[in-house]
Amino acid sequence: MTDTGIFLVFDGGEGCGKSTQAKLLRERLEQIGRSVLLVRDPGTTRIGELIRAILLNPDHSEMSMRCEMLLYMSARAQMMAESILPSLQAGKIVISDRFVSSTLSYQLGGEDLTADDIRDVARIALRGRWPDLTVILDMPVERSIARVTRAKDRIEQRPIAYHEQVRQNFLSQARHDPERYRVIQADRDLQLVQDEIWRLVESKISGDEGF
Repeated sequence: MTDTGIFLVFDGGEGCGKSTQAKLLRERLEQIGRSVLLVRDPGTTRIGELIRAILLNPDHSEMSMRCEMLLYMSARAQMMAESILPSLQAGKIVISDRFVSSTLSYQLGGEDLTADDIRDVARIALRGRWPDLTVILDMPVERSIARVTRAKDRIEQRPIAYHEQVRQNFLSQARHDPERYRVIQADRDLQLVQDEIWRLVESKISGDEGF
């Protein structure tokens, strides 16, 4: 079946505002009559939510980085099969709150995992359907972490130095793939960030390759 949809991802460090901006974008797209599916990674499906609970539980401190990476990919494989691919084939716009770009930032280097290792597994999980645009919401780590006011999950509890490296990994992805990534400064007024995202997405859905 032909894939006529558009696949968008919001990603970035903890507390960067991606979930808020993903919801605002869905609302704005629906206001102009577009059919939208908003998913969260990991999660969305029944199996994905079970995997999410395992991944984020602070009690699972013994989890190896390779196990962590594979669990994330397993949740994505189910979400692709059950939610994302059928929606893209139906011509919908799919917005994902996190995706493989997170694994290429959070698990990269752990137990010597390389970007090629991660992408090789991702190709299987995604069936080769990569996002059309990944928006990285960037801001200083100290400020983004301070925004997380609830009890921190297993990943969020890691040291500041780890999250600093995660931030650099996100920025590196954008530098190396400017066709599919855009970095937006998230440490600004909510409306300013939303408007910049909208300009990007509007160009994308209109078919303007100069977005």
